[in-house]
Amino acid sequence: MPRKKTLKLREGTTVKEFSELIGLKFSDVIKKFMELGYMPTINQPVDTDAALLVAESFGIKLELASVEDETVVEEIKDDTSFLKHRAPVVTIMGHVDHGKTSLLDAIRETKVTETEAGGITQHIGAYKINLHGKDIVFLDTPGHEAFTAMRARGAKITDIVVLVVAADDGVMPQTVEAINHAKAAAVPIIVAVNKIDKPDANPAKVKSELAEHGIISEEWGGHDIFVEVSAKKRMGIEHLLEMILLQAEMMELKANFDKEAKGTVVEAKLDKGRGPVATLLVQNGTLKVGDALLSGVHVGKVRALIDDIGKRIQVAGPSTPVEVIGFSEVPSAGDTFVVVEDEKRARQIALTRFQKHRSLEIAKAKKLTLDELYTKIQEGQIRELNIIIKGDVQGSVEAIKDAFENITHPEVKVRVIHTSVGGINESDVMLATASNAIIIGFSVRPETKALQTAEKEGVDIRLYNVIYEAIEDVKKALEGMLAPTLKEKVLGRAEVRQLFPVSRLGTIAGAYVIDGYMSRACDGIRVLRDNVVAYEGKLATLKRFKDDVKEVQTGYECGILIENFNDIKVGDILENYIIEKIASKL
Repeated sequence: MPRKKTLKLREGTTVKEFSELIGLKFSDVIKKFMELGYMPTINQPVDTDAALLVAESFGIKLELASVEDETVVEEIKDDTSFLKHRAPVVTIMGHVDHGKTSLLDAIRETKVTETEAGGITQHIGAYKINLHGKDIVFLDTPGHEAFTAMRARGAKITDIVVLVVAADDGVMPQTVEAINHAKAAAVPIIVAVNKIDKPDANPAKVKSELAEHGIISEEWGGHDIFVEVSAKKRMGIEHLLEMILLQAEMMELKANFDKEAKGTVVEAKLDKGRGPVATLLVQNGTLKVGDALLSGVHVGKVRALIDDIGKRIQVAGPSTPVEVIGFSEVPSAGDTFVVVEDEKRARQIALTRFQKHRSLEIAKAKKLTLDELYTKIQEGQIRELNIIIKGDVQGSVEAIKDAFENITHPEVKVRVIHTSVGGINESDVMLATASNAIIIGFSVRPETKALQTAEKEGVDIRLYNVIYEAIEDVKKALEGMLAPTLKEKVLGRAEVRQLFPVSRLGTIAGAYVIDGYMSRACDGIRVLRDNVVAYEGKLATLKRFKDDVKEVQTGYECGILIENFNDIKVGDILENYIIEKIASKL
């Protein structure tokens, strides 16, 4: 007589757990699976369809139990009486060569070498220092792209940004990028004016240049702290640390130490000897050896905790950076992690998340595009239109920015969140992803990597050659009157390797096709110099050796003559395109 009972089968249950659930010997269960042509191992998550069939053959009714993903991460509001002060987490940003690394070294040396004889090698991308009995945590993130990537994933990891500006160099393009990234994240900025020991140091110039970007020193009646330092001569380092502690005191940073840990994955890698290793920043609660971890679709159990000076520890409280060994696979940097009651539960949630993630990928949520802007406004989804402007020269960038900021609309505020000169790079696309912005390019082109990222993330990049057209398009999009777009499809790019001046014709470019293909039937060709458009016109001839050809594929060389343009240089990129008409979606 077969037994009749209904049991719940959770996603992610292993074969061993499944045999225990239905109360049968593991060998019998495996035999049944083999009859179905399914050969699982003992600790492999069971295929649910096969499991239902096997249970049925034993006369056991099985039901699939739904795992509610979010039950794990439900945020219980912390009782304020449990909250204690935590150390501030600081990220150092700034332009390349302005001394970020040497400042980090100077900070580490002044504080660490006092306790560690013979200096220290940095073990993880974050470390703690102590001043007057108070801790400060420094994150050594690889620049503002990583900072924004974390924001795009919803991880608020930094409390304070230290902006390093060289006193002899002043504000540079990456300085402005760092400012915009910090402002978009609403994080207070402390300015460290570095290289103050140099004879041509001019801190007053730095202050006035930063004031143009809305960072005004306290001396000038603003709210931003400025500290003059020299990383090389170890001057002003202590003062900088005191200012960080002062800023942190004003922010009253608190956390609950007595709950399950939660935080962010700062970085992760696969170590040859130790397997997946993740640097985690605990932001709430306390992480202990033996805890079951869940980060995105990755699961782990804390086998070892290693602190910033390479010492093994048993527990890590809020604002503590630790290296964790015990993940089954390498988690994604920027993802949050939580401690779950046991590994089995973590596995079930990870599996559910993975399936959700896959279905979301299929029905990929589109980012904001100009075409669909009006519909979104009507539905009340858009309150602000964020715009990033890139141009060939500063003058046109400023003109477009002013024009955009003067556009008025009853329901939508137009905000320019970042402007700079040069081609559209990956950092711009990441900022657009994090801020749901539209990128407007004026006489510039996106780098290939940026274009791929934009496609993957669904970021709308609009390219113009006439300022008036860019402004008109945004105005029309706000009113829902955007005309059918003439969408340009890039066929290919070729790099100029050699020049052949021919007296009757002009200069023929000997080029190598780096991606796509060059076609004589294109609508136009443009010459790019450092991703800025140097010329746009028609393709006159396309040759392979001495023969005229219709097209030339990637990896081949060709000769290209552009109508009425001879000022071509070695290293230029030639981009040919066709124009397709696409009706506006409203």
